[in-house]
Amino acid sequence: MKVGVPKEANPADRRVALVPATAAILKSKGLEVVVESGAGAGAEYLDEVYREKGALITATRDDVFSTADIILQINLLGTTPELQKSDLARLRKGQTLVGFAYPLEHPRLMEELAARGVTTFALELVPRIARAQSMDALSSFATIAGYKAVLMAANALPRMFPMLMTAAGTISPARVFVIGAGVAGLQAIAMARRMGAVVLAYDIRPAVKQEVESLGAKFVELPLETKDTAGTGGYARAMDEEFYRRQRELMKSVISKSDVLITTAAVPGKKAPLLVTRDMIEAMPPGSVVVDLAAEQGGNCELTKADQTVTHQAVTILGPVNIPSTVAYHASQMFSKNISTFLLNMIKDGQLNLNLEDEIVRETLVTRDGAVVHPRVLELLGKSGSGR
Repeated sequence: MKVGVPKEANPADRRVALVPATAAILKSKGLEVVVESGAGAGAEYLDEVYREKGALITATRDDVFSTADIILQINLLGTTPELQKSDLARLRKGQTLVGFAYPLEHPRLMEELAARGVTTFALELVPRIARAQSMDALSSFATIAGYKAVLMAANALPRMFPMLMTAAGTISPARVFVIGAGVAGLQAIAMARRMGAVVLAYDIRPAVKQEVESLGAKFVELPLETKDTAGTGGYARAMDEEFYRRQRELMKSVISKSDVLITTAAVPGKKAPLLVTRDMIEAMPPGSVVVDLAAEQGGNCELTKADQTVTHQAVTILGPVNIPSTVAYHASQMFSKNISTFLLNMIKDGQLNLNLEDEIVRETLVTRDGAVVHPRVLELLGKSGSGR
């Protein structure tokens, strides 16, 4: 079988789905690897290194799609209707696609993929179980986002993070407040602590308190009912507006004393919850910085604008998008490990074997045999049942 790796469709994305070292692993398992020329250049993985590892370099994107049985991408079909249309036309019946497919955000696009007769696996649906940890690309990219969020905040903040005893006097440490203690939030906490900041953190799931405190941060406890806040797969569950209104009211006093606010709250397939209002921003000290890691999902902060920097009453609000692409070398390395492990879990004797008894295969399979088969996507499409 031939595994194809095209350039990411969005020219602003520097990452690549498969790095040379991982291409060599796939080749050792009996798979041929075909890579579009220049696919890894943005992440500093050059064509000659792929060749050294046994991959075939093709001149054009069309060459990859026309010869590969399995297409590996980070963002399948790109992220805009124009990009999606051009790659859809390249697909042929019987091909398999593996990558982020955004089926819960774009269920109609899944119907188009099904109509092309391709089998689609959405990596963002990998279940958060122990056996699938090495396949969890969302966690890989969240780790990078949490790390970079602190660096971005430190760069924009007109003060230093650590406490310093100098001949010119004592410099007090910055106060960092992290909302959301998932993978990105925990990485942000760890990074801010390493840089010497005083860190506080909050999450609607009280069970993460121990993890927060183990990193040297103080867990902020709010008098809210939290027994039903944990969702499936380790994610927080989306709550009603009254819960978020009360939460905002209670958090305002903590935010007003923070120099840096990092928000990470997102619910898969849904708009990010609004956690930080204009009046909360206005209560922050002048020069404070907000880094909203949920900017691509609408933002946790009322004033966030995706891919823009907003200044409101001397507070800087950053709305970064596609942060992993800014660390393209390691983001590609991590994703390559995730996607290759996922793929090899389904390869038997050099062929693709879809064992639907395997929870990982079953939960990520979105289209097959000309139909959408994932129950959650079918529900969004107003259909019932499953084509599995």
